[in-house]
Amino acid sequence: MSQTHKDLFGQVLVALVTPMTPEGEVDWPATEKHLDYVISNGADGVVVTGTTGETSTLTDAEKLQLVKVGKSVSAGRAKIITGGGSNETAHAIQLYKASEAAGADGVMIVTPYYNKPTQAGVLTHFRLIADATDLPVIMYDIPGRTGIPIAFETILRAAKHPNIVAVKDAKGDFAQASRVLNETDLLYFSGDDSNILPHISIGATGLIGVTANIAPRAYREMVDATNKNDFQSALKVHNELEPLVRAAMTHVPGTVASKYILHALGLISSPRVRLPLVGPEEAEAARIEADIDKVGNVPGLNFANFRPDRNAAAGGALPKVAGTTR
Repeated sequence: MSQTHKDLFGQVLVALVTPMTPEGEVDWPATEKHLDYVISNGADGVVVTGTTGETSTLTDAEKLQLVKVGKSVSAGRAKIITGGGSNETAHAIQLYKASEAAGADGVMIVTPYYNKPTQAGVLTHFRLIADATDLPVIMYDIPGRTGIPIAFETILRAAKHPNIVAVKDAKGDFAQASRVLNETDLLYFSGDDSNILPHISIGATGLIGVTANIAPRAYREMVDATNKNDFQSALKVHNELEPLVRAAMTHVPGTVASKYILHALGLISSPRVRLPLVGPEEAEAARIEADIDKVGNVPGLNFANFRPDRNAAAGGALPKVAGTTR
């Protein structure tokens, strides 16, 4: 693999939440602040408008503005990648072309959801989008959300496209991961927060993480340790992160829990999400808080001032302008 290929996106990528006001409008000052927080604490790249960014309920205009704001705040310090897309190939092409014009450094294409195409349809979707833009493409494999996996043969065939350079793996099939790493030049990003260190240990490039919204410095330290072949130090960070990852990823959708935790730490101004997502109910909030109580010494974080606000997080918002997802 050429060095330039390896350095395309870096290794520590954050699947950014989109901070919102209590009314459910994008909070642009809070978004700028949060972008600066993750980049200043070691993120090499930021995926805006991904699953964690609530892509399914953002408008196209908001998605493009997130790219522009990301580029502005980053000022060359980190790559800005646009996620999401659409399960309609034509709409996805339109969106990614506009994202390229807005300054995106790469695109992350999720497998078409809900309409469940065959593997031939999945491959055509990826290829046509990759044909329509000069940006490097990350394929996103998350069958738990889309209903279909990207088969190994499809990954192999897609990898032959000059613009398709990476895969984000959120299905946890380590045997397939090794095979993809052996038989292609694709960059491999772990998309499953609890499996980041195991993925890196078998050759993954890095991570595209949700919990990295909260603890970017810890992931930077973990990855830096693996680059020095210091497994014990990387394992120490992995173990310190474990209760935080559980808090963020297992009780409610990752976006919801991450916003709840970020707000409790004073890092974003409101924990609000857009419907049909809603804030954690009492029992869910209690489980998140119980996991946070088990968090010890995570690099770059201090939970002494953790102040969760269940009332601020309750329910979900109906924004004034509806999204354009089909």
